[in-house]
Amino acid sequence: MVTFLAGGTGTPKLLDGSGEVFAPSETTVVANTGDDVELGGHLVCPDVDTVLFHGGGVLDTDRWWGIAGDTTATDDELHRLAEAAGLEPGPRYLPAEAQTAGRDIARWRRFSGVAEFMEIGDRDRAVHLTRTSLLDEGHTLTEATRTLADAFDLDVELLPMSDDPVASIVHTDEGAMHFQEFWVHRRADPEVEDVEFRGADDAEPTDAVRDALTDPVVVGPSNPVTSLGPMLAMDAFRDALDRTPVVAVSPFVEDRVFSGPAAELMAGVGYDPSTAGVADAYPFADAFVLDDDDGTSLDRPVVRTDTRMDGPDDAARVARAVADALAEVS
Repeated sequence: MVTFLAGGTGTPKLLDGSGEVFAPSETTVVANTGDDVELGGHLVCPDVDTVLFHGGGVLDTDRWWGIAGDTTATDDELHRLAEAAGLEPGPRYLPAEAQTAGRDIARWRRFSGVAEFMEIGDRDRAVHLTRTSLLDEGHTLTEATRTLADAFDLDVELLPMSDDPVASIVHTDEGAMHFQEFWVHRRADPEVEDVEFRGADDAEPTDAVRDALTDPVVVGPSNPVTSLGPMLAMDAFRDALDRTPVVAVSPFVEDRVFSGPAAELMAGVGYDPSTAGVADAYPFADAFVLDDDDGTSLDRPVVRTDTRMDGPDDAARVARAVADALAEVS
C-alpha cells in the first residue's frame, strides 16, 4: 500500500506512470482542497478533479486542467451576458457576510458566477453540479468524491484531504486574495508577502485520510506552499507524516522550478526557492528524489534520476526512483 499527496500538476504527472510500479488497487491519493472555490454556487475542486479526470482517462493533458475536448458554451454565454449587461468581469467575491453563510465547505472562497474568472467546460461543470448537489443532499465531500470516482471508474482510491473548509489565501502587496485569483486571474503577478490557510486550525483529516497516512507516503513534485501547505497546516496531518516513511520528489532542479508559482510562493513565506528550501519545508521527509542535474547536498538519503515528466514513460522512471527511495527508508 502507498499514499500519494496530490496538488497542482506535479503529483498527477507522476501518477501518469506510477501504475507500472505501484499497483493502482493498493494506491490511495489524498488531494489538496485548499484551492477549491465556490463559483456561481458550484463547488469546484481543481486538485481533486485533476486526479479524477486523469484516472477516468478524460483529462486535458495539454493544460492538466479540465476535460479534453470539452465545450464551453455556458462559460461563453456567461461572458456574453455580462458584457451585454455592462457587468464588470470577475473575480467577483460575494459579500463578506456571504463568505461564512451557506455550505461550510465553501467558506472564505465564494465567488459570483457573473463573467466567471475560471473557464469551466460544460462536462466539467456537470461534475461540479453533481458534487454540489450531493453535498446539499447531506453527503460529505469524501462521500461525494467516492461517488464521482465510481462514475469515472478510478483504479486508485481518491480522498479529499478533509471534509472541513481550508482556504488558501495569498497575502500580496496588492492585498489578500484567494489562490485561484492569484494564479488563474493574476498569473502570480502580485508580490507574495505571506500565505494563510484559513480554517486549518479547526480542520481535521478524515478517518480515511488518517488510515491512508499509516502507509508509506509519496509527495510528488507539487508546490510545497499551496499544494501541500493546506494539508500540512492541519496538525494531525503533519503529525501522521512524522510517524510513517515519506519520500518527496523535488519540483526544483537546484533553484530552477519546473513549472508554476512555487518559487514566488516559497520566497514569500520565507523559504529559499530551491531544492534546499523544499527540504526545509519538509522536515518529515525521510528521503528525496532529485534530478540528475541537481547537486544539492541534503542530510537525508537521495535517489537521483531525470525528474522531468513529459509522459507516462518519464513518470514511470520517476516512480521507480521513488520506490528505490522508499526501500531505503521503509
